[in-house]
Amino acid sequence: MAALFSRKSKYSTLHPGTPVHHQKKKDIPHGLWEKCTKCDEIIFAKQKEENLNVCPRCSYHYPMTAAERVKLLTDEGSFTEVDANLISVDTLGFEHYTEKLEAAKKKTGMKDAILCGTAKLNSREFALGVMDFRFVGASLGAVVGEKVTRITELATERKLPLVIVTASGGARMQEAMISLMQMAKTSGALSRHAEAGLLYIVIMTHPTTAGVTASFASLGDLIVAEPEALIGFAGPRVIKDTTQAKLPEGFQTSEFLMKKGLIDRIIERKNLRTELNLLLEYFSNPCKVQKNGRKSAVSE
Repeated sequence: MAALFSRKSKYSTLHPGTPVHHQKKKDIPHGLWEKCTKCDEIIFAKQKEENLNVCPRCSYHYPMTAAERVKLLTDEGSFTEVDANLISVDTLGFEHYTEKLEAAKKKTGMKDAILCGTAKLNSREFALGVMDFRFVGASLGAVVGEKVTRITELATERKLPLVIVTASGGARMQEAMISLMQMAKTSGALSRHAEAGLLYIVIMTHPTTAGVTASFASLGDLIVAEPEALIGFAGPRVIKDTTQAKLPEGFQTSEFLMKKGLIDRIIERKNLRTELNLLLEYFSNPCKVQKNGRKSAVSE
């Protein structure tokens, strides 16, 4: 009987004060994982980056910087920036505007909200403008309007197709009427580009709103958009409060607007480069047609 109770226990007994040795946890780098804005899934940040800033789970299209867009849509090393030194000034003495501009410059490494220049895609030259939402919401001010006008005039002079990638919160309120007049100025330049028989392609991205939507973003010969991009003039809350009307679900998405005819096509980001190349090829080159058994070139 004594042997039964003296048998060695299978378990260890912890007494108060006995130190417990834990293996040190490995440090996880900050920003390694993130929660998707749309599907709430935890995703590997590097995987999202390698997927052109698109969620690998739900295909939500995150914003891209202007530099990333240029890299995506052009041949390597072919982009030549123009009008790089134009900067906004606080003409109206708007409170904290100068500080906001300086903070945006430091954050983005840009001097204003759009990058313009000439580039090549599959060795085909075109003029390109890319807006960057990080710079004061890519709002339309004097510099953005001037750069859009100048790149349009350059495209007209050199007989180049023009591509503009839009993303904007609208007119820059700190510049008041100076901002609003850019809508007319850019539209006039684009009208002259159209009169010259040249191609203008707009790529709308999330979000494209207000004064930009009401001017150069809606004047393209071809208007394409990324999936689920917010596109409109005023926001849904403002429209509802003003009209007291019940608004259709998702009425300011690229999918809804394509059904209504405002947008010609929705293109996923992974296909943008290929599709843009095809559009430039189809519409910029003479069209080969068969006539009386012989081929002839007909310019569109």
